[in-house]
Amino acid sequence: MYEWIFRHLPGPTWLRVIEVLIVVTVIVAVLFQWVFPWAQEYFHLSDSRV
Repeated sequence: MYEWIFRHLPGPTWLRVIEVLIVVTVIVAVLFQWVFPWAQEYFHLSDSRV
């Protein structure tokens, strides 16, 4: 799967590496900004009860 994504990115190899880093950074930012807070609200992930 990752090879398929890497092959379909435009540009030379050094540019593809930069594009992959940017895409990963954006995905991580979206997760921390919207997905994780939403999940905590519904799944109560901070509860430390056993």
